[in-house]
Amino acid sequence: MASLRLTALLSSLRRAPQSVGFSTPSRSLVSLTRSHPVCQRNASQPSRRFLSKQHSPLVKPSLSDSDMYGVAAVSGAAVALYVLLSLFKRDSKDSASVSAAPSPTPPKEEEEEETTMEAVTAAVTAVQAEAQNVVDEGDASGTVEEIVSSQDPPVEVESPSKHVQEALVIESTPDETPSLDLGVEVSGGNVEDSFDIITEGEVEEARQGTTTDVDAITRVGAQLPPKVQYLLIGAGTASVSAMRVILRQDPQAEVLMVGAEPYPPYMRPPLSKELWFTDDKEAASQMVFKDWSGQDRSLFYPDDIKNVSELGPGSPALVAGTRVVKLDPVSQTVVLSTGETIKYEKCLLAPGGEPKTLPIFKSTPATPCLSDRVHVFRDISHFQELSKVVTPDKKVLVVGGGFLGSELAYALTRTGAEVFQSFPETGNMGKILPRYLSHWTMKQLEAVKVNIRPETKVIGAECRENSVNVTLNTGEDINVDHVVLAVGLAPRTDLGKGAGLEVHPELGGYVVNAELEARTNLYVAGDAACFYDPILGRRRVEHHDHAVVSGKLAGKNMTGGAEPYKHQSMFWSDLGPNIGYEAIGRIDSSLPTVGIWAHQDKTTVDSGNERPKAGDKYDKGIVFYMNKNVVVGVVTWNLFGKIPLARKVIGSLEEQTDFGKLAVQFGIHGN
Repeated sequence: MASLRLTALLSSLRRAPQSVGFSTPSRSLVSLTRSHPVCQRNASQPSRRFLSKQHSPLVKPSLSDSDMYGVAAVSGAAVALYVLLSLFKRDSKDSASVSAAPSPTPPKEEEEEETTMEAVTAAVTAVQAEAQNVVDEGDASGTVEEIVSSQDPPVEVESPSKHVQEALVIESTPDETPSLDLGVEVSGGNVEDSFDIITEGEVEEARQGTTTDVDAITRVGAQLPPKVQYLLIGAGTASVSAMRVILRQDPQAEVLMVGAEPYPPYMRPPLSKELWFTDDKEAASQMVFKDWSGQDRSLFYPDDIKNVSELGPGSPALVAGTRVVKLDPVSQTVVLSTGETIKYEKCLLAPGGEPKTLPIFKSTPATPCLSDRVHVFRDISHFQELSKVVTPDKKVLVVGGGFLGSELAYALTRTGAEVFQSFPETGNMGKILPRYLSHWTMKQLEAVKVNIRPETKVIGAECRENSVNVTLNTGEDINVDHVVLAVGLAPRTDLGKGAGLEVHPELGGYVVNAELEARTNLYVAGDAACFYDPILGRRRVEHHDHAVVSGKLAGKNMTGGAEPYKHQSMFWSDLGPNIGYEAIGRIDSSLPTVGIWAHQDKTTVDSGNERPKAGDKYDKGIVFYMNKNVVVGVVTWNLFGKIPLARKVIGSLEEQTDFGKLAVQFGIHGN
C-alpha cells in the first residue's frame, strides 16, 4: 500500500513531467506539501496567492498535468520530496491510514518514471535548505490525508441546495442549439474566431540559472549527415518532449532537430504572460522572467543540444534557422531550405503554426505604414519587436478577443500604454466562456484600463503621420501607434501536399491515427496533429500541455511503443488581478453550461445568457460544459489544482444530474 500511495503522490508531482525536465511544483502538489506538518506555519502569514501576486500579478503556481512548470530543482520540489519520503516511511509502518484515506488513482495514460527512495533521499538532502523557504511561505490547512481524500468522490449528497452552501448556480443555454460537430479547440476559441482571415508564412521551464548560447547551436559551416536515426521537424515543445523520451528509451539514439527559428528550443506561454510583468527589462530582453515564487527562470529549455557537427549517439543536435521544404514518406527523406537531403529512420513532424492576419491590414503602396505598425504575435521575435515599440506614451489596438488577444490586452496595460481592444463577440473569450461570464470578464479588463470595443470589426485602416487610423463597423475611428493581431493560428501543413499526407479539411492539421502516426515511421505532434479523441471525437488542439504530452507519446511510439493518445489536455490563463482559470476538455460557448459559484447569498439559479447584473461577482467557481447530460469540458475559475479530477469526470462519460455533488468534490468552498 505504501508503494501505491507513493505512486499516486508522484502522479501529482509529475503534473510537470520529469521526463520533460520541469523545475517548479504543480499547484496540486503544493496543496499537498503545504498541509504536511513540516510545512505548517502561523495562520497570520499571508497566503501563497497573495505572495505570488506580489511577485507577479499574473503568474500563479504551476498548473496541473504536463504544464509549463516542473519539479526538478527548486524549493517547492524539495518540500514535495520531503513529504513523499516521510509519507513512504510512515505508510510502510501503518497501511491502515492509507486505506482510510486513499489517494486518487493516477490516469493510466500517464505512466510514472521509476523513482527510488535513494534518489528521493539524495534530492531532499541536496535542497533541504532551499526547501525551508517554501515552508516559510506555506499556507497550512488540514492534513495530507484530508487533502488527498478531498479529491475522491464524497459520500452521497441529497441536493445542490443543501450541499452547495451559499453558491450561485447558473445554467446557461446558448442562443442556438449547439452543433455536435466537435471542432478544433484552440487557445482563443474556434479557429476562425469570427474573422475573415488569410495566413502569413511560424514547457517546460528551464532550470534556474540556465543560460543558452545561441551561437553554440548554429551550424557554422558544419555538414549534415546523409542519414539520421531520428529526425524531428520543428524545434518547439513537442519536439523537445519527444527528444527526451527517445533518449530515455534509447540513451544512444542519434537525434537531429531542424527548426525554422534562429533560437534553441523554448517555451511559448511566458511570451504573453510572465515576460510582461517583470520590472527588470534587461532580464526580459534576455528571456528571463520571474515565476510565481519570485525566482528567475529562463525561457529556453535546459537541454544540452549540440551543434550539428557534434551529432552522435546520445548527443542530440539542432539545425536552427532552417526549414524542411520537401518530405517523402516513401523514401523516408527530407529536403532542407539549404538544398541538403537527409534520410531518416523515424521522423516526427511538429512544425507548429503561423499566426493569422486580416486582409484589411495588408500593406499596399497606399498604406506602407502597415508593414511596420501592424504586428502578429507568436514567437520571440514578435515579443522583442512589440516590447520595444509599445511604451507609456503609445496607443495600441489589439484585434481579437480570444485567449491570446485578451492576455495581450491586459499585458500591454502593464507597459503604461493606452490599450484598445476590438472583437466581434459580445465579451472577452466569447467563444470559450458562457455569455454571463464573458461579459463579467470584460468588465474586469475594463477596470484595469483596457478600452474594449465588443461586437465590432475593423473595416478600414489608413496611414496617418506616425500612426494608423483604424475604422470600426460602428463608424468609430481609433488612431493608434500600433496594431496587434490575435485572430488565430493556422497549423503548418505546407509539406502535406507533396508528401501525400491527409490534411483535415475543417479542423486543419495532418490526420493521424490513435498512435499519432500519419504514415509508416512518420509521426505528428503538437498544433499540427489532427487526432482522434476517444471521448470527444476528432480534434486538433493548440495548447502547450497538448504539445508536451503528444510529443512524449510520439517519442514513445517512435522507439517501439504502440500507445494510443487518450490525454485530455488542459490550458490556463490569467486576465488581471482577479481572474485566473484552468480548463480541460471541450471548452465551447456554443454548448450548454452549468456554473456553480461561491456566493455570499443563498443558492440561486439563472437559466439565461443575461449580462451580469450590478453587484454580480464570479470570484470563485466551476463551469461544466455539457453535451446532453454528459460533462465534456470543465473550467475552474480561481480554483486551482482540480484538473485531474475534471479529467476523471470527463473521462467517466457518466450522465450528471447532481451538480451539487460535483461542486463538493471540487472543493468549491474549501481546499
